[in-house]
Formats: sequence, C-alpha cells, structure tokens
Amino acid sequence: MKLSVLMSSLAATVLFTATGAQAADTLAKIAESGKITLSYRESSVPFSYLDGPNKPIGMAVDLSNAVVEAVKKKLNKPNLQVALMPVTSQNRIPLITNGTVDLECGSTTNNTARGKDVAFAINHFYTGTRLLVKKSSKIKNYADLAKKTVASTTGTTNALVMRKYNTEKSLGMDIVLGKDHADSFLLVESDRAAAFAMDDILLYGLIANAKTPGDFEVVGDSLQVEPYACMLPKDDPAFKKLVDDTFAGMMKSGEFEKLYNKWFMQPIPPKNVPLNLPMSPQLKENLKALSDKPAT
Repeated sequence: MKLSVLMSSLAATVLFTATGAQAADTLAKIAESGKITLSYRESSVPFSYLDGPNKPIGMAVDLSNAVVEAVKKKLNKPNLQVALMPVTSQNRIPLITNGTVDLECGSTTNNTARGKDVAFAINHFYTGTRLLVKKSSKIKNYADLAKKTVASTTGTTNALVMRKYNTEKSLGMDIVLGKDHADSFLLVESDRAAAFAMDDILLYGLIANAKTPGDFEVVGDSLQVEPYACMLPKDDPAFKKLVDDTFAGMMKSGEFEKLYNKWFMQPIPPKNVPLNLPMSPQLKENLKALSDKPAT
C-alpha cells in the first residue's frame, strides 16, 4: 500500500472514531451514569414554571419529559433517573456547555450568537419583544418610555434589543435588569419601573398569574420575531437527532398541537386562567417545516 493511501486510510479511521465518540457523548454519559439532567425555569409561564416547591410544569417541561421517554427507549433503561435543576437566563448556557445539564427546555431564543456555544432542537414557539405596563400608566408604545425606567431580565436577548433601540431612538431610558422574569415583573408591580420589556408570551403568562391581573396589559409593537427552541450540547449529532426526532414525531402526529392547546388555550395552574393565545402562523408553518433555523 502506498504511504499516501495508508495515511488517507488512517486519517479516515481517526475521523470516523472521533466522530463516533463525539456523536455518542451525551447518550454515552447518560448510559454510564444512569441519569439524565433536565433544567427548568421558575417563572417562564406557560413553558416552564413552578406550581409549588420543586414542582416544575409547563409545555417545555412536557417536551423534556417526551425526550426522557425516548432516551429510556434508546438506551433500554426504563428506570433512568431524572435529575431536575433550576436555571436562570444568565446561567442556562454555561450549564449546558460545561455538561452539568443535558437538555434545557424553557423560553430560550434560538439565535446565531448562542449557536456558537450550544445546539438547538426544532423550534417550538415564536415570539417578539413587547412591553408589560400598568393600565393606569397610559403607556402605549416605546416612545412613551422616554426618560423612564424600563425593566428587562439579565441574560436575555430582550435586554440587548432594548439597549439597541434606546440608543438608536435616543429615548434616554434607564434600563434595569431583574435576575429573573418574576423579579423584573415585581419592578413594574412596585412602581420601580414603568415597563417590563420581554417576549410577549411570557408577559401574558405573568399577568395571568398576577395578584391583580386586571391592573396590567401588554402594549407596544413587536420589535422582532424570534424562535424558542430547546438547547443541548453542541456537536452531538446523535443526541440532537434523538431530540429532533422526538419533537418531529409529536408535530406530525398532532400530539404537539394538543400540547399547545393544553397550555395556551385551556385553563392552566396555579390560577386556572387560560391565556387564550392561538397558534401563530410562524409556528403552524414550522409544524410542517420542522426547522431549527435561528434568529439572526
């Protein structure tokens, strides 16, 4: 055998071995430990939030559980242990990249910047930045926030969007950041901020579970439309395929639509108030396209 052919053969073998090892990484880790670690959010209604101490519920929690069942079947481990870990907007990506969390399903925007560090599954929701305000404030759009204090949440794309908009429009807003969505909402509730800029669906969820829902409303133009997707470790095609296949199966069978209706059209805990938010045209299209395309 010629040296060049031998070297080519060896290179192919090394590449195949490395790719194979990489592809099996997350599933191999789960198989070896007998445990899969899922994250949850504490106040991302109706995707992932607490209904009592250490009891996460929501549509994204149901999606995570569907992945767990697929992993159990794939690894033939019916008694697989499921560990749950609360995450915030700030630490959710580091906990995926350092291997602490295997799957993060919540209210995370799939965008190209984050795609450098993590992988995303098929998009499961589409939303845009709007404003939660008190009805008594008379605020109707971003121009009404000139020289006012506006809240957003640390580690979110919304905070970046608001800073950029504030600079471009020279509004002189004082943008303050809560540690989570509940904290940011409290800033408006306690009159320490005039508005809370966040994904509109999360704002509707917070209002539905507020002490006095009638005091608040969502206003303003949608600054951008972004997809939500579950995060998983980067460069792990075998695990991504399992997650994507799970969601694709649910979307094709109609199970995903039933799940959507459960969390967006029917009464949900803790107050049993429905959000009454029909599926968006973008999400309807993605039930057919099955795309994991990120926002720019």
